Amino acid sequence: MKKACWSMAAAIVLVAGSGLAADVHWSYTGESAPAHWSEIDPAYEMCTKGMNQSPIDLKGFIEADLAPITFHYTGLATEVVNNGHTIQANYTAGSTIEVAGKIFQLKQFHFHSPSENTINGESFPLEVHFVHAAEDGSLAVVSVLFQIGEENKALARLWKQMPHKVGEKAAMASQVRAQDLMPDDRDYYRYNGSLTTPPCTEGVLWLVMKQPLTVSKAQVEDFVRVMHHYNNRPVQPLHARVVLK
Repeated sequence: MKKACWSMAAAIVLVAGSGLAADVHWSYTGESAPAHWSEIDPAYEMCTKGMNQSPIDLKGFIEADLAPITFHYTGLATEVVNNGHTIQANYTAGSTIEVAGKIFQLKQFHFHSPSENTINGESFPLEVHFVHAAEDGSLAVVSVLFQIGEENKALARLWKQMPHKVGEKAAMASQVRAQDLMPDDRDYYRYNGSLTTPPCTEGVLWLVMKQPLTVSKAQVEDFVRVMHHYNNRPVQPLHARVVLK
């Protein structure tokens, strides 16, 4: 089990490190689209065989006494990377969340358009994933959804710095902090899931914020233009899982 946990942590390092991962041949379109991920490499078999895959359509909620997430976000984004799959902001060490007594370190955050997770069948134009790792290698992802409205000021600063070419990275010239992309209301949904990209490793704790933020239509269009395509994995079967709220 420990080996599996550390393989998930390694997946973060791979994406957050070189900018271009060794598994660059998977994509969101054509013959290497999500429906074919498990055919590309035997290491990706969980993308098809897994029973706890992400994203999902959050529905059929179960009432639960969920403890508040304790956020200790103190740092800022150090660089922004275009890895061909998303725009990712790597983060300084030391920022954490605490969930049910367990501490997770924030490693990076990245974006998907349209949203990967949906709520009662509703898709959102943009979603950000804050990826965290605990000392034992287990992962927790905090998700924030966006709806069309006023321009998002934090995204405006980030978008000005995002590289337009695959494999490029840029040091952050203006400060972007994780808390600037968090809603004031920290109520959340919780479910057990997976990475939403190959190798689709399971055992990931998902914490989806109930309150969406706003983003302008132009900001969403700018992101998709840089990506050259939508970058969302379709929702996966819920199977026997429950979504707590």
